[in-house]
Amino acid sequence: MCLAIPMRVVSIEGPRAVVEQSGARRTISVGLIDEVGVGDYVLVHAGYAITRVDEEEARRTLELIAQLAQAGGGFGETEPAGDSVPNHGERVDTGGDA
Repeated sequence: MCLAIPMRVVSIEGPRAVVEQSGARRTISVGLIDEVGVGDYVLVHAGYAITRVDEEEARRTLELIAQLAQAGGGFGETEPAGDSVPNHGERVDTGGDA
């Protein structure tokens, strides 16, 4: 399953931006979207901002994700599913028989 997370832009330098959500900061690419500014909310997937969203939409999406996590929807699990989990194209050995 793919999931894009709303994050707030805290700084921009060229095609890269630092975004933040719940105290976690990440450096991402903003090269796929036009006219993004500090304070904007963007949906982040696999290290890329894929679209801008308004603050209300970001809030609603984060609330839904939190509800899924509380209901046991699989978010926040520490154990990978299967023998490997893709990490930007790299195979990650989780100790299973491959």
